[in-house]
Amino acid sequence: MQTIDTVHSTEQLALDLVATEAMGAVRALDPGSLAEAADLIEGARRVFVLGQGRSGIALRGLAMRLMHLGLTAHVVGDTTAPSIGAGDVLVVASGSGTTGSVVRAAVAAAGHGAVVVAMTTAADSPVGRMAACTVIVEAAAKTDHGGTASAQYAGSLFEQTVMLAGDAVFHALWQRSGAAAEELWTRHANLE
Repeated sequence: MQTIDTVHSTEQLALDLVATEAMGAVRALDPGSLAEAADLIEGARRVFVLGQGRSGIALRGLAMRLMHLGLTAHVVGDTTAPSIGAGDVLVVASGSGTTGSVVRAAVAAAGHGAVVVAMTTAADSPVGRMAACTVIVEAAAKTDHGGTASAQYAGSLFEQTVMLAGDAVFHALWQRSGAAAEELWTRHANLE
């Protein structure tokens, strides 16, 4: 039977692990690739995001923040997402870079003249090779159960890093814009 101290100790160790791994993965991101992603997003007519599972959830957060900034952002698969075309950017996240639906969407987007930004652990993956800008995340792929890249389950570290990288890109774009927080707030949801 576990005591309260043991449970709290276990929880603290878990918090420390997640924080340490996330900090390491964020610090391993190449600021140049994030700047390139920010440039492409800033110059886009519209921004679309796509990822499956938790990677998709992380990118939904980026789409929301880009909307707060005043950019036109869509989540692929939502019923209100329009067709993609020239001048648009598709931001995708796939730890392996081989997720079928993500690869197919990236190929289709490029075929329609859009620019692809990819977040992946594998630069030499199909998504990594075809993207105009690839942000490499130093994390375990979801099928890596060896614990060498991360002690966390499946693709947790990748997904956490995608969320934080998206927030960093947003913050850089916000700073470039010079907009006040109050201006962004006018676009925040008010039907809560």
